[in-house]
Order: sequence, then C-alpha cells, then structure tokens
Amino acid sequence: MGTTLHTLRPPEGARKRKKRVGRGIGSHRGKTSGRGMKGQLARHNAMPVAFEGGQNPIHRRVPKRGFVRVDRVEVFGINLGRLDASFDAGAEVTVETLRARGLVPKKATVVKLLGDGEISKPLTVKLHRASGSAKQKLEAAGGTFEAVAEGPQ
Repeated sequence: MGTTLHTLRPPEGARKRKKRVGRGIGSHRGKTSGRGMKGQLARHNAMPVAFEGGQNPIHRRVPKRGFVRVDRVEVFGINLGRLDASFDAGAEVTVETLRARGLVPKKATVVKLLGDGEISKPLTVKLHRASGSAKQKLEAAGGTFEAVAEGPQ
C-alpha cells in the first residue's frame, strides 16, 4: 500500500514518554520524586546554568583583557609562490578565480598579495592590496598588478 499521511509514525524509540514524578508509591517516583532526601538539589529552586556551588564563578575569576574593534577589516594574504604553482602564464588572477580554486576562503573580503616565494611567469593580478616586494617580483617576471576597490564582494 505504501506510506500515506495517515500511516506516518516516528521510528520506534524516537519518542520517549515523559517521566511522571510525584504520583504515588506505585510509580517508583513518588514522595521525593527522585530528588533524594534533603539538601539544595531536593528543594524546588532552579540554579543558573553556570552556577558553581557558591564559589566565585569562572567568568568573575578570569580577568577581562582587550577589546575587538567593530570596524576591523580582516585582510587575507596570499603569497606569490602559491600563485606561481596554481596559475598558467598570462592568466588573470582575481578574487573570484582564487575562490574558485580554493586558495581564498569565501569570507575573505580583502585579499593582499604577499611577496613570499618566487614567481617565474607573467600574471595579471587584480587584488585589493599588494606588498612592495610582491609588486617588485611580479613586475620583474613580466606581470602586472592592478588594485581593485575594497569592500564586501
């Protein structure tokens, strides 16, 4: 017959029955309702999630240091050596092509070309920023660098 809307049921064991506490001796959870005899946990008071038994909690013991700037721009760096290994001579390198090859993460909004490594082929690089040494090495290999506007891509 197949599955129809009126025959749908959750798999066996997916839904547990609610624990009915305090419903008489026959229920095995009568009288103290599984809370034991006396003490803080037997009384009906809920403690905060981070409660540490009265001792000074960790968020008060550990000092606060520094801050995070709201207007901070995270710059993702890519080295010349990686470009040399990933692109053919004469290729155009942009943020989109770097993302497509998995060299730059999706969340990177500003990409900077760094001068680590050697480059042996001419490339046309269109990124947000570049270091001085990266520009020198790129131009020495016959390539060009063009700065594009920064901002969300």
